[in-house]
Amino acid sequence: MAILIDENTQVLIQGITGNEGSRAADVMLKYNTKVVCGVTPGKGGQQVQGVPVYNSIKEALTKHPQVNASVIFVPPKFAKAAMLEAIENKIPLIDVITEFIPLHDVAYCLAKAKENKVTIIGPANVGIISPGKCKIGSIGGETNKAYTPGTIGVISKSGGMSSETAYIFKLAGMGQSTVISIGGDVLNGFSFKDALALFEKDPETKAVVMFGEIGGTYEEEAAEFINAGGFTKPCAAFISGKFAATLPDVTLGHAGAIIEQGKGTREAKIKALQDAGVMIAEVHHELVDLVKKALKI
Repeated sequence: MAILIDENTQVLIQGITGNEGSRAADVMLKYNTKVVCGVTPGKGGQQVQGVPVYNSIKEALTKHPQVNASVIFVPPKFAKAAMLEAIENKIPLIDVITEFIPLHDVAYCLAKAKENKVTIIGPANVGIISPGKCKIGSIGGETNKAYTPGTIGVISKSGGMSSETAYIFKLAGMGQSTVISIGGDVLNGFSFKDALALFEKDPETKAVVMFGEIGGTYEEEAAEFINAGGFTKPCAAFISGKFAATLPDVTLGHAGAIIEQGKGTREAKIKALQDAGVMIAEVHHELVDLVKKALKI
């Protein structure tokens, strides 16, 4: 098993005729992801990477009713309309790769997604991969060299560190069940807590590692969830931004890396996670040793 995506996932790409959408379609198809159609308004009838293009999701679903995931690669000013179209058509999983979407647009769409019981990943993430089964988005690039099937779940705010975290486990002989780049914006559709809840139910996942950052409260929410018994498997975390305390007046990190009134600091996140029993790595590669010790490998 895996979480969110597997060999049964059938993907629609919104914005497939753009450079990023076309490139992502290519790498997803090469990974044997079932990309069955794409949508770009006004460009229906074309093919991109051999994938048929439609003018709307409604039109695409008449030909491909099996679609159960959408990945969005449209410019920021069109992202709200793209998200709402996917939500209104009840696509159960929507991965929003687009960056720099206005915050009020994201908030509106996340509320609509919740009303319609669909899941939004992101925005501003690089995608999801269940190694050997499926990937959506640009995660892994052309080579996918960081990824191999296994039992470690990975959740990361950073796109680049999704691969780096997976890779250190691969080098240690441990593969991944699913790797999720949740995005580093102020508002995310899918949090550490949401991922932990799914990994808890996945028998393939034996342990989970989290790559967190300063700012926001998603790490603290995860700690509360674990403390309440929502996640019971071994869990290790690395929280970046140790040096940020020495640069108090400098803007650093992703859009979500906002510290206000002492909330969202690295120290506060580490304390909350440690109190919940999460193993903390002081340097990134220590995550491997912590997980191996917990799993007695």
